[in-house]
Amino acid sequence: MKKARQLCSLHCTNTTSTTNSWTTQLRDLAKQGDYHEALLLYRRLLRSGDPSPAAFTFPFALKSCAALSLPLLGAQLHSHVVRTGSQSDPFVLTALISMYCKCRFIDSARKLFDENPLCRTLSVCYNALIAGYTYNRRFSDAINVFCRMREVGVLVNDVTILGLVPGCTVPKDRYFGISVHGFVVRCGLDTDLSVANCLLTMYVRCGSIELARNLFYDMPERGLITWNAMISGYAQNGLATQVLELYHEMESLGICPDPVALVGVLSSCANLGARKVGLKVEQQIESGRFGYNLFLKNALINMNARCGNLVRARSIFDEMPEKTLVSWTAIIGGYGMHGQGEIAVELFDEMIKTGIKPDGAVFVSILSACSHAGLTNKGLGYFSLMESNYGLQLGLEHYSCVVDLLGRAGRLAEAHGLIESMPVEPDGVVWGALLGACKIHRNVNLAELAFNRVIKFEPWNIGFYVLMSNMYTEAKDMEGVRRVRVMMRERKLKKDPGCSYVECKGRTHLFMVGDRSHPQTEEMYRMLDRLEGLVKELGGYEKTDPDGRTEELVNGVGVHSERLAIAFGLLNTGLGREILVIKNLRICGDCHLFIKLVSKVVDRQFVIRDATRFHHFKDGACSCNEFW
Repeated sequence: MKKARQLCSLHCTNTTSTTNSWTTQLRDLAKQGDYHEALLLYRRLLRSGDPSPAAFTFPFALKSCAALSLPLLGAQLHSHVVRTGSQSDPFVLTALISMYCKCRFIDSARKLFDENPLCRTLSVCYNALIAGYTYNRRFSDAINVFCRMREVGVLVNDVTILGLVPGCTVPKDRYFGISVHGFVVRCGLDTDLSVANCLLTMYVRCGSIELARNLFYDMPERGLITWNAMISGYAQNGLATQVLELYHEMESLGICPDPVALVGVLSSCANLGARKVGLKVEQQIESGRFGYNLFLKNALINMNARCGNLVRARSIFDEMPEKTLVSWTAIIGGYGMHGQGEIAVELFDEMIKTGIKPDGAVFVSILSACSHAGLTNKGLGYFSLMESNYGLQLGLEHYSCVVDLLGRAGRLAEAHGLIESMPVEPDGVVWGALLGACKIHRNVNLAELAFNRVIKFEPWNIGFYVLMSNMYTEAKDMEGVRRVRVMMRERKLKKDPGCSYVECKGRTHLFMVGDRSHPQTEEMYRMLDRLEGLVKELGGYEKTDPDGRTEELVNGVGVHSERLAIAFGLLNTGLGREILVIKNLRICGDCHLFIKLVSKVVDRQFVIRDATRFHHFKDGACSCNEFW
């Protein structure tokens, strides 16, 4: 509105340009994105004494109004259109509809469409209205206009599809998207790369990854946008392994990834702990080919922190000339994962002092950091500030963090009371946090309540069944164990075996639970026997029942994968070198104690990244301080 008033107060300037010359200048300014200058030029045209604007002048002025979101000025231009008799020009009509849509005056756009009979015969007008409804998140209206367009026989083209399909953003829209895809194929529009990319993105957003993959490999031509859409789709749906496979395929074909692709790759490296690939990508970025890219820097912080190199993550963070909320969230979450809650708290408080307003995501990071570091009261203080100081709505993810915070501290009754007092229905994550806390503090009665609730929300999540089974085993309640295992069989649930990997001399070595396939198997098992004897001499180490000491052994008995990875690392790395192990499941109590004692016996530092966090073992202690 302020800009509109400024435009209205401008003084005219003398010019001898013709109308065509004015239009050419308007077009060039709008094309270059100099929208404000374009509107200034239009004002000069009106005051110049030259003939009234021609029909082909209006689209560029209307485009500038739309880009600057100046609906009142756009309405004035509409009146100019009417006065000059240009309302029958298809391009002017399309520009008017698009202007109203982009300025969020969608009903004005529809009124114009309905009142002008010419609009209802032109593809460009239908396309503008369909895209406008999609832009304004009124997808059902967009579908209705599309269906009407087909009924009256107006030609559907690639622009129609590009305006309609982006409205399919949730799983329930998938079936409509599939039907549009079929229509596209029948009309021969599937050969258009932009249309194919749009359909691919639609399947990704709807979570239909298999359909997206099939379309991707059926496409005769794939541009960089195509590869980016598939990589982002895999990353957003948690398919990190597939992201790295696709990245390697791009490399083999000589396709250079851009920052969009690399952000997805770095995110997947972070999820998998793929430090070697992440380092390679970081070297690509640091070579300078992409310049300074804030999104890549944030992704690098997250990747390094989650791959065990917290020092490098902090270095990137400190060197950044501009730090966004995402940057702070990444580094705070990194320190939280590594059990350094005190530093996470310092960073959070420093962020507040810089004037950055926190959002729900950074509160999840700081609450989780407090939970893993045993900073219970500090975490509860942050939780209370969310609504009172920052007006943030408490989400289920925040409640689950606080339940975990209270539960780890042994305040199970308070955690249960918080769940019962929640203004929204608790979900599986919230009840799962309570179940995990019950496991730590061996409260079987409350665990049974949490278990019965959580499997109603996530009946397929085998981790909860394993957790409950282990609790019954520790309590020597074999009837309870039997009931849980019967439920698992009835629901055909089978747990993925535990696996761990360690990188050594440029190669990744993967170990499964009870693994005997590695060439150094005999040496590793001999090493483990020696280590077990040494830690027993320290005292305080006694094996628990094999069925009760781990999540992994519900489906089979064997040496845990992280122990094999530790043995391999000791055999193949120099004295004093840190050994980093990435594990797919949560480390069990027996292995946690074993590795603590081994770190003291051999005077080495071990870093274990399990399914939830990092454990730094050194001199017989762990960074988690038993809040694991």
